[in-house]
Amino acid sequence: MAWCAARSMHAPMIDVGALRKRAPFAAGVGFASVAGTSLWRSSCSSSKRSMPPFACLGISTDSRVKEAVQTEKAPAALGPYSQAIKANNFLFVSGVLGLVPETGKFISDSVEGQTEQVLRNMGEILKAGGASYASVVKTTIMLADLKDFKKVNEIYAKYFPSPAPARSTYQVAALPLDAKIEIECIATI
Repeated sequence: MAWCAARSMHAPMIDVGALRKRAPFAAGVGFASVAGTSLWRSSCSSSKRSMPPFACLGISTDSRVKEAVQTEKAPAALGPYSQAIKANNFLFVSGVLGLVPETGKFISDSVEGQTEQVLRNMGEILKAGGASYASVVKTTIMLADLKDFKKVNEIYAKYFPSPAPARSTYQVAALPLDAKIEIECIATI
């Protein structure tokens, strides 16, 4: 894909051998790579024009790049989705409800009880995916009633060590099975 993108933008070809021998600066983060401008100056010294650094964005559609995570210690997915997906050193945990895994019923009708169960279920999914509460970098909380925000915060704070993950909280019109709360997260692995 990177070759096609470079060809369509009429980017010059890069000599990989020159990259290995002469690159004073070459870096990659996740799926993006950049080679410094001094490489271009040294490998293209005969050219009079100034060339920008080379950047390559590689996106793979290979199904082996992502892996489904499933545990019986947390409620099964309610539809055609995974409890979590591992991809590129991240774990993406789907929205979790306060259901008891063995019964498929809510632990209670209270937002406090459901929040505790949501976070216990999330902990099991994180563990199955090779992560933990400490490795969570982002959460999204969906509440049936934003007035429950303070109650949820008190329970939530017990699970996530400092520094707490980035977070968004929304009141939504409805949640699956008339839940009071649903939480999803992203963790590093």
